Amino acid sequence: MTKTLLISLSLFTLLLANEPQTIKIIDKPIDFGKERIAMTKSYIKQHYGLKVNNIKITPKIIVLHWTAEMSFNKSFKRLQPQKLLTDRKDIAKASLLNVSAQFLVARDGTIFRLMPENWMARHVIGLNYSSIGVENVGGKGNKIDDLTLAQRKSNILLVKYLKAKYPSIEYLIGHHEYRQMESTSLWLEKDKGYRTVKSDPGKKFMSDIRSAVKPLKLKTPPKVK
Repeated sequence: MTKTLLISLSLFTLLLANEPQTIKIIDKPIDFGKERIAMTKSYIKQHYGLKVNNIKITPKIIVLHWTAEMSFNKSFKRLQPQKLLTDRKDIAKASLLNVSAQFLVARDGTIFRLMPENWMARHVIGLNYSSIGVENVGGKGNKIDDLTLAQRKSNILLVKYLKAKYPSIEYLIGHHEYRQMESTSLWLEKDKGYRTVKSDPGKKFMSDIRSAVKPLKLKTPPKVK
C-alpha cells in the first residue's frame, strides 16, 4: 500500500469519526403500481422459477451501484417509470420491467427511499430476490469512481441502518462483483445467457465502505477461481 493511499484512508477514517451517526431518509417514491407489481411477479417466475403471491423479499445482500449519470433528476427519471426505457435494449429481451432500486443517494449525500425496502427491485441479475439496491448519482461515463465523500458517508450510514433493521443481511457487494455470487445459494437466474458486464461502483468505493462497516462482519463475494 502506498504512502498516498495510507494518508487518504487515514483522512477518510478521521472524517467519519467526526460525523454524526444518525441517518435521515427522505421518501421519494417511483411509480410502483399494479402494472409494475405484476411485471415483477412475472420476472420472478420467468427468471427465478418461483410463483409468488407478493413481491416481498427477505434481504440477504446489499448491492451498491452508481447511476453513470451526474444529474439527480435524470437518474431519478430513469428509475421512475414502470416500464423499461427504449434505450435499454441490452436487457429488454429479459423483461420490459423497468430497472429500480430501493435507495438513491444524491451527490450531496441526501438519501432518498424510492420504494418499500422489502419489495423486489430490478437492479442486479440473479440476486434481485434477496437484495437491497443502493444507487449513487455519479460514475460519469460508467468508467470512473467520482462518487463524493458525502455519498461515501451516507452509504456507510445506510449499510449500518439496513443491517440493524434486517439482521438477515449477510453480504455487502458492489454491482461489479455480482457474478462472483453465482456459486452461492442466493443466485437464482435461470437464463444462462442473461449476463451483463458491470464496473460500478469500483474497488476503491467498496474498500472505503467495507473498512468503515467492518464491525458488522458482512461477507464479501466468493473469489472467482
